[in-house]
Amino acid sequence: MKSKNKAQHSHLTIIAALLAMIGPFTIDAYLPAFPSIEASFNISRTMLAQSLGIYLIAFALSTLFWGPLADRLGRRFVILVSLSIYAIASIACAMTESYSGFLIMRTLQGLAASGGLIAGRAMIRDKHNAAEAHRAMAQVTLLFAIAPAIAPILGGWLQSQFGWRSIFWFLSGFAAFLILLVSFIDETLADEHRQSFHPASVLKVYVRTLMHRRFLTLIFSLSFTFVGLFLYIAGAPTIIYDFLGLGSDDFALQFIPMVAGMMLGAYLSSQLAHRWPMVKIVTLGFIVMMMAVLFNLLQAIYLDISIITVIAPLVIYAVGLSLVMPAITILALDCFPQHRGTAASLQGFFQMLMTAGVASIAIPLLHSQLIYFSLGQALSLILAFMFWRFAKMPLKL
Repeated sequence: MKSKNKAQHSHLTIIAALLAMIGPFTIDAYLPAFPSIEASFNISRTMLAQSLGIYLIAFALSTLFWGPLADRLGRRFVILVSLSIYAIASIACAMTESYSGFLIMRTLQGLAASGGLIAGRAMIRDKHNAAEAHRAMAQVTLLFAIAPAIAPILGGWLQSQFGWRSIFWFLSGFAAFLILLVSFIDETLADEHRQSFHPASVLKVYVRTLMHRRFLTLIFSLSFTFVGLFLYIAGAPTIIYDFLGLGSDDFALQFIPMVAGMMLGAYLSSQLAHRWPMVKIVTLGFIVMMMAVLFNLLQAIYLDISIITVIAPLVIYAVGLSLVMPAITILALDCFPQHRGTAASLQGFFQMLMTAGVASIAIPLLHSQLIYFSLGQALSLILAFMFWRFAKMPLKL
């Protein structure tokens, strides 16, 4: 029985990781195709960047809907419905002939993509205690980290072989594959834990959540920590094409080392989950990220731009980020054990809202010089650490 439960938990972890991959695939796979999409719709880089920003805004807003729905109707239902909508939107992106139509379908992609991520996080916490959930979330991060490495490489290959529209046909196929997998899993939300979806009840829960100081400081800390890396993900076309003078087949030079760092950090977090308190793991992660930021600032000021000097600090930062993410995620969800779907919604909302701001506002402001990216990363980490300190965790190192 114990081995059967372990196998079921491993199965859920893999599915949660695959669901989390939807976001990176949707963001990163089409980055190498930017020049082709710009030419196809006769638009500028700045205009096309808005398709990333609008996707992230839609993603953020929709998390506020999917979480309470997952607390009421179950994780499995939300995953299946959101994936179905996502698959349809991806097909429409591949078939549209106008940029306005493309923007509308990217918005629909964003509205649907968050459902699986939110329900998947809640599903993991449903089936594990705190320490096991931390370990499982670290394993999810480890598997999820593969996506940012694969996505731009796969997107670049699809673009060169079949054109940019094939990228969105692939995304629809990936969603269909996930629908098939999820069809065979059991619901993890017990009937006695189902919550009301009445607007007044949902609003009451959200108000109570937004008044919870510890929860807010935790999710703001996590969001700003992620922004420090996302600056370089959303700005990858500028870094690869403009700063480094490379081509669409060279995105792997940035993403593979960066993702290797994420996988290493996630592995370390998983191994430390049953040995160290979560606060100690988060502290280690912040120390690693601070070293990375210092290195990044020094190389931007004193060294010539090269693939090694630009990417090496990102790898170190990614290690620290993956040490921090699983622990803070579990600590935030545990602030509301009866409303984990709603808590995951707000966590996803603020994280995606900030990444949308990065894609729509920060990247256009920072794109002229590499040092501006380094300064943006430093500022985001300072804010992340301040919020972590404000959380005043009751645990001891």
